[in-house]
Amino acid sequence: MALAYALIHEEDGIFGISFPDFPGCVSTGRSEDEVLRKGAEALSFHVAGMVEDGDPVPIPRSIAELRADPSFGDDARDAILALVSIDLPGRAVRLNISMDETLVDAIDRAASAAGQSRSAFLAEAARRRLKGAA
Repeated sequence: MALAYALIHEEDGIFGISFPDFPGCVSTGRSEDEVLRKGAEALSFHVAGMVEDGDPVPIPRSIAELRADPSFGDDARDAILALVSIDLPGRAVRLNISMDETLVDAIDRAASAAGQSRSAFLAEAARRRLKGAA
């Protein structure tokens, strides 16, 4: 798990969160806690979309690297700096597993209907199951 810096701004009781390394990924909330929670969800969804679209996922910069970026100084003015954990995609690993052929057929039909490969479908199902187990 990696950490990404987030900028939190408050205006008229509404908090906004953005991520300097993930342009376009933003969220809002009514409190610092809510905006951090919703921001983490938005970041996870944003990265998943990048992976699905085949876009390169940036490696979050250190605070020193961010401070060296002139646009960060402007964006960070009057902001709270926070760290948000993020699961960055890793290298794909080939697996050899055994399953009932009827189950495999059902998985293939569901994956096809969702416009996914078998691997993507199974990975998504595993992520959902693991998230529910936490």
